Amino acid sequence: MKIYLDNCSLQRPLDSRVSTRLILEAEAILSVLGSLESGRIELVSSEALLFEIKSAPSSMRREYALEVLSKARTFVRLNERTEKRAARFVALGVKPLDALHLASAEAAKADRFCTCDDRLLQKAKVIAGLRIRPVSPIELIEELEQ
Repeated sequence: MKIYLDNCSLQRPLDSRVSTRLILEAEAILSVLGSLESGRIELVSSEALLFEIKSAPSSMRREYALEVLSKARTFVRLNERTEKRAARFVALGVKPLDALHLASAEAAKADRFCTCDDRLLQKAKVIAGLRIRPVSPIELIEELEQ
């Protein structure tokens, strides 16, 4: 299964574990990354992800994310087609960087787009014609464990 983890899901294991939800999502992402190590899933990276990660103020978070993404087998470069697709998502109310993530995941032919961002997840799940399945970390790990 090909997985695109957006930056918030990728970074979830480093977040403060102050609520049950954060704990569960962090553990789910760590389990997903374990599946990456075993070859059960394939990770997707993109120019949009690298841009967002390199903009992070924390060097620890940057290094962690870059280390994880170094294991990606697919890398999506932004191009006119991807940018046009992202513009369609923006027109539907998705934030520009999130739209680039969705368009990149589609360009990679990812099976799942994983995010911890409730608003993005809610919007992505109702986009007609979206060629990937948006999921939360909990939904993703439930699928992988079936």
